[in-house]
Amino acid sequence: MIRHTRFPGLRARYGVSRWDITPGLDVGVKNWGATDRWFASGVHRPLTGTALAISEGAENSAPPLLLISLDLGWWRARADADRLRLALCEALSLPEENLIIHLTHTHAAPLLDSEPPPESNPEATIAYLETLREACIAGAKAAVDDLRESSLLFHTGACELATYRDLPDPGDPQRILTGWHPDEPADDTLVVARIFDAENRTRATLVNYACHPTTLAWDNDQVSPDFPGATRELIENSTDAPCLFLQGASGELAPAEQYLGDPAVADRHGRVLGHAAMSLLEMLAPGKSDMVFEGALESGAPLALWKPETGELSETVTASAPAIDLPLKPHLPSLAEIRALMAETPAGFAYERLVRQLRVRESVGDGTTSTERIWAWKLGAVSLVGVPFEAYSALQTELRAQHPHCLVLNLSNGNHGYLPPAPVYHGRSLYTVWQTPYAEGSLEVVTELAKNAVN
Repeated sequence: MIRHTRFPGLRARYGVSRWDITPGLDVGVKNWGATDRWFASGVHRPLTGTALAISEGAENSAPPLLLISLDLGWWRARADADRLRLALCEALSLPEENLIIHLTHTHAAPLLDSEPPPESNPEATIAYLETLREACIAGAKAAVDDLRESSLLFHTGACELATYRDLPDPGDPQRILTGWHPDEPADDTLVVARIFDAENRTRATLVNYACHPTTLAWDNDQVSPDFPGATRELIENSTDAPCLFLQGASGELAPAEQYLGDPAVADRHGRVLGHAAMSLLEMLAPGKSDMVFEGALESGAPLALWKPETGELSETVTASAPAIDLPLKPHLPSLAEIRALMAETPAGFAYERLVRQLRVRESVGDGTTSTERIWAWKLGAVSLVGVPFEAYSALQTELRAQHPHCLVLNLSNGNHGYLPPAPVYHGRSLYTVWQTPYAEGSLEVVTELAKNAVN
């Protein structure tokens, strides 16, 4: 008998939960230096948290893996990301390598900063972070309580939403703008997974795609998940199950049409991705991983007869979180130097850049290197890699060249800066290079670390 595995996957115990994390309108949401607006006037779509628990073997075996996806932007300080992560590890008795808290990276979400500026209504922002922690612990426990035998199947395709966003400035050849570059290709890889119960009903779906949720910008006055909200809605209406959106390695990827104030465009972008994802998820709908050759049939042409069947899926679940010391850029301003510049800079985009620079410098310290970790999970025939950076797409394209069945997640367990490829550190002024604290070559080092971890 000839058997071919068409859709790799994992047989394990899975649990899923969903909860609301939408802030009150008194919580600061200023994420763009180009706006003076500190607060939203309404909610376009609710922000959500979704947890997926994965456990190998029988009940009361090893602690589960826990993947949490939150409709939030980015952590401004390492300490705040660590505080939530360690609180969850303690509440659920999880080893640190077993937990990934992932942010979808919407830019229309609340500030994630326990030391927010006075204009942001600090009391409300700090209270929101406390509420968020409690909600995430409750949601995580609900996912673990929901663990039961199921199967995950995995598929890869493409979507054209993401475009390359490092554009040479037509008015200044020495400067790179952050916006659509029509002549450069973009990684369009779309990865999905579908989890089935014993009766072949869908329990959850995963969508892993690399594209900055920057449809909505300074003219937007609504709290919003940006395009992932409509993507999830479309998929959940079709599958009657929660969908986890997982932001890929999107350092240089974004929609061509962006920086707008119209939520309808974000919804349209979400439907573009949602329909592309559903075309792949429908391929998985029968819940069969293998194709079995049943022989030939003579007709107008000799026909090959294949039949879909449930195959033997791997049941192996492993996790690791290797660490590495990444070099920081030479001549990186110290904390004292940044604070001195802030004292003499008026409010506006320049001051906002300094605030972000200060938070990044606080996160990596005042030394010459910073100890960083990545998270690598093996889920049967599928790998998952989470990094606490905004890595460029080279991370995922190189990983998938070696391990085709791989989900890659930016903004996982923190966000300490961009990881651009070494060649773009030279020649022109580029935001992702002057924003990052990491030295040239750091993306390549992290990529090799991820390859070794998956191996």
